[in-house]
This record gives sequence, structure tokens and C-alpha cells, in this order.
Amino acid sequence: MSLTNHTPEATVTTLFNQIAPQYDQMNRLISLGTHQVWRHKVMAAMAVTPGDFALDLCCGTGDWTLALAQAVGPSGHVVGLDLSAEMLTIAEKKARAQHLQGQLTLKTADAMHLPYPDDTFDVVTIGFGLRNVPDAAQVLTEMTRVVKPGGQVVCLETSQPTNPVIHAGWQLYFGHLVPLMGRVVAHHYRAYQYLQRTTHEFVSATTLVRMFQAAGLTAVHYTRFNLGAAAAHYGRKPWR
Repeated sequence: MSLTNHTPEATVTTLFNQIAPQYDQMNRLISLGTHQVWRHKVMAAMAVTPGDFALDLCCGTGDWTLALAQAVGPSGHVVGLDLSAEMLTIAEKKARAQHLQGQLTLKTADAMHLPYPDDTFDVVTIGFGLRNVPDAAQVLTEMTRVVKPGGQVVCLETSQPTNPVIHAGWQLYFGHLVPLMGRVVAHHYRAYQYLQRTTHEFVSATTLVRMFQAAGLTAVHYTRFNLGAAAAHYGRKPWR
């Protein structure tokens, strides 16, 4: 398991630009439609309130950003950041379709070096992006830096089942079937081969707890989904 992603950041950005048009379709297919259920459960557990100022890192096509914008309401605001301009273009179209463009800002930025002062946001999230950044520990440190004392940091990410039988099936699915889906549906075998590799190599749920704590977060806990295929981690920045 690795804290770092050795694929050059520019290569990862190009990859996501290429798969952007089919990204939502592939997410529904790979997760069998359950990724939206995971996000709804995480949003309910977070209890985001109207008027909050939220930051969504590696926001992709904007599903979590839009859910946050709905939760903070007209009195709040959400910033969605991503390195992929093509992903952000799709997110912007979704925001217009849902009449939420006034409640969010989408911009290109690097999660490793957030362009915001300390203690800026009420909540900071990252969904299915932590395994693709160059240094996951640094991103968690940045998330902790920009969230306000008492604010929440939340990560929804793929994980690994601990049951040996289920883990074997998980390896078969992500190691062979997901890249094949990428070839047939999205016409990008190498891109989804890369994504299955980062899924396989990313840290365990318990290791991610320790990474949250090392970043300075407290009250860290997590919830598993689909027998451990994904997990949501929660932490709070302590009051000074």
C-alpha cells in the first residue's frame, strides 16, 4: 500500500481529460450504481448546514460539489477544485442545469497546494481523488490547514475488503473486468488500467485513519460500503 502516486501529475490530468465524457457512465457501471448511494449516506452523516462554506477537492464532474451546494443553500457557497479542465466543463453544465451556479465556484487548482488561507472553510471533502494525487499525506495536511477549527474533513474513497474470499473477487473485478469495461465502454483501456492499479495500491481503511490523525485531525472514524470496496473517513480539526 502506498501514500504516494508515482505517475506524473500531468499524465494523470491528461488521463482524466480523456475519459471525462464517459466518466459518469463508467462510475455508474463500475459501482453498479451504488456510488451515488454512498455519497448520499456520507452527506447525511456530515450534516452540512445552510450558510456553510465548503471546499470539494478533485471534484471531477461535480456530483459531490453539487450535493454540497444544495446543502449549503443560497446563503452558503461551495468551491470545487480539479486539475482536469474537461471534468470541470461537465461540472459547470450540471450546475447550470440544476440552477446552482450562483452557489458554487469551479476552478482549476492543485490539491497539493491549496490557494487559500488557513481556517477558511467549514468543511473540506475529497471524493475518489486521494488515491490519484502525488502525495496523499500532503493533501490531507492541506485539507486540515484550510478547514476552520471545529470543521470537518471527509474523504470518500475506494478501499479493500478484509475478508479473503471477498478480496479475491474484488481483485478479479478491478484487476481484469474494470479495464475491460474501460476498453469497451469508454475506449480507454490504459486509463482504467491505471485507475484499477491506484485502487489496488491505495492504503487500507485503518492506515487512512492514522493518516488523518497524522494530519492533525481528531475524532477520526470511518464507515465501509459494499463489503469494504469503499470507505468514508471523517475527522475534525481541533479547537485551539
